[in-house]
Amino acid sequence: QVQLEESGGGLVRAGGSLRLSCAASGGTFSSAAMGWFRQAPGKEREFVAAISGTSGYTVYKDSVKGRFTISRDTAKNTVYLQLNSLKPEDTAVYYCAAGGSLAMVTARPNYWGQGTQVTVSS
Repeated sequence: QVQLEESGGGLVRAGGSLRLSCAASGGTFSSAAMGWFRQAPGKEREFVAAISGTSGYTVYKDSVKGRFTISRDTAKNTVYLQLNSLKPEDTAVYYCAAGGSLAMVTARPNYWGQGTQVTVSS
């Protein structure tokens, strides 16, 4: 059974940084595309970033470009999201996701984690 487990969320002041981790288990993820989504209170879940399984190609939501960085350690089946220069509007539950391709993971992931809360105070 595929499982994605996020960690690394927390409370941080505006301008601060956090690193989220997502450990994948129960499957082979070396070729899977991995991504991050977030959902703020009262809003729909939105795409944040994704990384392909082979070339390591990355895509980002426009508002996080230059501040967030997605990366992966294939040997550890882990994907990371480095969050820098955080803003109060980045406050949300952040979810890890996995899919068969970059296009799939950005639109309709096959698997989801349970989420980790990120709160940015002003």
